[in-house]
Amino acid sequence: MSETGGMSRTNASAREAVISEHLKALKLPAFAAEYPGLVRQATDGGWDYEDFLRELLEAELVSREERTAKRRLKEARFPDAKTLDQLDWDALKGVSRQKVMELASCEFLAKVEDVVIAGPVGTGKTHVAISLGVEAARRRFRVAFHRAAELVRTLTEARDERTLTLLHRRLRKVDLLILDELGFVPFERAGGELLFDLISERHENRSTLITTNLSFGEWVQVFGDEKLTIALLDRLGHHAHVLTTRGDSYRTRKRDRTKEVGVGP
Repeated sequence: MSETGGMSRTNASAREAVISEHLKALKLPAFAAEYPGLVRQATDGGWDYEDFLRELLEAELVSREERTAKRRLKEARFPDAKTLDQLDWDALKGVSRQKVMELASCEFLAKVEDVVIAGPVGTGKTHVAISLGVEAARRRFRVAFHRAAELVRTLTEARDERTLTLLHRRLRKVDLLILDELGFVPFERAGGELLFDLISERHENRSTLITTNLSFGEWVQVFGDEKLTIALLDRLGHHAHVLTTRGDSYRTRKRDRTKEVGVGP
């Protein structure tokens, strides 16, 4: 090995080490990972400097978008990461597939519109809600999933601990707040008022998606105050997409099919 060749490789290694340190300092992990391979491709293909730079920047941008989407999915705290691909469209009665796919575009979030999915227990409401939430998170929107009764307990505890303002501030940053099973578990009137305040605060500022087994006329059972309920429905009515599921519970249908084929007890 010639002295000149050895010095050249030493200089190249030193240069790569400096570049690696700079990329770490600038927090460009994808840039660092893709750089060696793209250098070889650029050299072999005779790329222009601009083409080489563009490829590096695109690699970093795609990586950042993927990391953000992954973080958004984790922050949403879905009980299960259900997707639109997993929906049983034949079993999901009463809901237009076209409408669901329209909502999956997340345009309603850009317009700060709300969504209400109503119908009997076990007819796919939560699955649709989570699927839409997953699509929003993949598009890097901030999403938070809460059972309605659990959120009311959290709001009540925050009120008692005098941290309600902080909780509201955190929830205001969420682009899509999913309130699941409104009316499934009753709560006291004070809890209904706290939930009303939160939904009202988000109205026309951030989107809220609500699933419920109650008709709109029965919402007074949840909030305990007719005027409060009418005021909330009036707010939702202006900018809400309403989907209504129907039919028997999915679990009931599954059990009936099992009995038909003679499987199980």
